[in-house]
Amino acid sequence: MNRLSALLLVALLLLALRAPTPAQADTTAYKCVSAQGQVVYQDKPCAHGQQQQTLQLEDKEPAPPPPASATDEAAPAATVAAAPAPAPLRTPPAPMYRCINAVNKNSYISSNGDPQPYYAPLAVTGIVPTPLGHTYAPPGRGAANAATIASHYVLVQDSCQAMTPQDTCSELRDEYDANESKLSRAFKSDQPPLLQREKDLLAQLNRC
Repeated sequence: MNRLSALLLVALLLLALRAPTPAQADTTAYKCVSAQGQVVYQDKPCAHGQQQQTLQLEDKEPAPPPPASATDEAAPAATVAAAPAPAPLRTPPAPMYRCINAVNKNSYISSNGDPQPYYAPLAVTGIVPTPLGHTYAPPGRGAANAATIASHYVLVQDSCQAMTPQDTCSELRDEYDANESKLSRAFKSDQPPLLQREKDLLAQLNRC
């Protein structure tokens, strides 16, 4: 047997050995060398007088992948939606105060809840319950005159109360509307302070 025939025989033998078997066990092949040096591969032991060499051929098919569990199949559909980012907290507008004038009792809006005390004529404060002529008249000199009344002052202070954020925003909107009305009628030379006030009011309204 020539070398080409031996190789063809080996190939056929390997194909035969790789045929599926029920048990899928390892297969033993035999390499037989005759006294003349001829090499034969076969699936049975060599004849008497031949050199024999056994070969173990593995004929195992790859194991099938494990069946997907119900949890694995449902995993793509059970993607948890990302929680929405919390909305940033809006900083409330700067506090404003509703104040009462200590002299004339008129109300006004201020950013200062603790105004400085000031001197006011005692005659206009309403503190003295008796007539002015009796209060300011020097003893034994008759009725009081304007100079006598004007020389009497008393230290007073306006009272203020903090406004709620809702009331503050409402007041800011009213101020913005009033400023816009003035701006629409103002000459160009009078507009810079109104434009600055508009900018300041818009900055505060952005917090409302």
